Amino acid sequence: MTGTDQSAAAFCAALVRTHDFDRYASTLFVPADKRRPLLALYAFNAEVSRVRDQVSQPLPGEIRLQWWTDALAGNGHGDVAQNPVAAELLLAVRTYDLPVDRLAKLVDAHIFDLYNDPMPDLAVLESHFRDASGTLFACAARVLGDASEAVDHAAEHGGLAQGVARITARLPYDAARRQIYLPQDMLRPNGGNSEEVFAGKLTPATRTTLDQLIKGAQEQLVVADRMLADVTPQARSAFLTLALVKYDLGRMAEASFDPFALYLRSRLRTLWTLWRAS
Repeated sequence: MTGTDQSAAAFCAALVRTHDFDRYASTLFVPADKRRPLLALYAFNAEVSRVRDQVSQPLPGEIRLQWWTDALAGNGHGDVAQNPVAAELLLAVRTYDLPVDRLAKLVDAHIFDLYNDPMPDLAVLESHFRDASGTLFACAARVLGDASEAVDHAAEHGGLAQGVARITARLPYDAARRQIYLPQDMLRPNGGNSEEVFAGKLTPATRTTLDQLIKGAQEQLVVADRMLADVTPQARSAFLTLALVKYDLGRMAEASFDPFALYLRSRLRTLWTLWRAS
C-alpha cells in the first residue's frame, strides 16, 4: 500500500472501532488480508448510518445520502477519491465484485431515518433490515469468498434478527428524538401508541410488542444458524456478530429487561463472545 492507501485504511479502521465496535471486533477473527475490505465496508455503513445524527433537517441528510449513491454509481460530485471511506469502499467493490445495487439499497434504507414518520408495519421494517443489515452480511461473506444462495438466505434471516436487536437497544435514544421503529400494525392492536413510547412509559402494549419482535428475531436467528451450515467455513466469519445478537436478544427477552434503560454490553463481553463463536 502507498502512504495514502495506508492512511485511508487506518481512517476506516478508526471510524469503525469508534462507531461500530461489534463489527470492528469481528474483523479481528478473519484472515489479515480480508480485514481492510471488511473495514471499508463497515466504515461505509457507519458513515451512512450516522447521517441522521449529523444533520438537524432531513434535506441535508438526503443530500449526504445521495452523495453516496452517486459515488457508488460512478457519478460522484467532487473528487470521490479524496474521501478515505469512499476510496476504500470503491476499491473493495472493484476487487470483490460487490453488488453496487445492493449497496445503493442500503443507502436508500437510511432515508427513513431522516424523518420522524412511524414505522407503518412489520413488512416495511423487515424490508429495512434486509436492505441494511442483510446487505452487510451478504457483502462481507462475498469478501470472504462465498457469494452463494445459502449466504443470501443466511444474510436475510440474520439481518432481520440483528435489526430487531438494534432497534430494541436504541429504543430510549430514538424515543427521545420522537422516532419509532416499532411497527404500528403490531403496537396499535396491542393497545399502544407512539406517544407512550416517546414518553418512555413501559406499558403492557409496548412490552408485548417488543416481546413479539424479540421472539420473532430469535426464530430468525435459528433459521440463519441452520443456513450457515451450507456456507463455507471462512465466509461464516462474516456472521460472527450473530453471536452478539443471540446474547443481546436473550437478555432482552428477560422479564426484568427495561427497554427504556440504556442497554450496554461491555467490550470484554463482546470480545469474549466473538472469540467463543470464532
